[in-house]
Amino acid sequence: MSSFDWNQIHTRALIERMLTSKKVITRVDWEKKLNDVKIRKEDMNKLVMNFLVTEGFVEAAEKFKMESGTEPDIDLATITDRMAVKKAVQCGNVDDAIEKVNDLNPEILDTNPQLFFHLQQQRLIELIRNGKVEEALEFAQEELAPRGEENQAFLQELERTVALSAFEDFSNCPVGELLDISQRLKTASEVNAAILTSQSHEKG
Repeated sequence: MSSFDWNQIHTRALIERMLTSKKVITRVDWEKKLNDVKIRKEDMNKLVMNFLVTEGFVEAAEKFKMESGTEPDIDLATITDRMAVKKAVQCGNVDDAIEKVNDLNPEILDTNPQLFFHLQQQRLIELIRNGKVEEALEFAQEELAPRGEENQAFLQELERTVALSAFEDFSNCPVGELLDISQRLKTASEVNAAILTSQSHEKG
């Protein structure tokens, strides 16, 4: 018997053992287990503060800090700047967003090529959305194509994005979802996370 056959048999045996040993928990048992879990108030407060900071609720975070005594992981004063970047991306003002990110910390984009590519990709999408097709193609060739040559995933995303320029009616475009608000939100969320990470790192 070859080692390949042995590996297949061994893998099947493991899977069968896992399936037969899988314990079914009823809803009542599950709810009982949940009720038995004790969560410390401090941990719950940290979770609430983390949400307020991440989503950019400055006033609520400041009030919660006073009422609960929970210290945030970052300086609350930085939230306003981060939210300005996020809002700029959500509104399609990518150049403004990039400038604001660089004002906060130029290393964020220098050390995160995927984030920078996605911001440039969003800029390309906005040019196409606004009917500036020639400018969009020139921008794609000069700024994004060199990055696509270095990274296959970037190249595939670039090709999908450039395909938008071939359609006058975006409703018939197979990659029309790139123009949805969800694409802006996705990019904004990525930028938000990167800024948060850099701020936490600096504080640490």
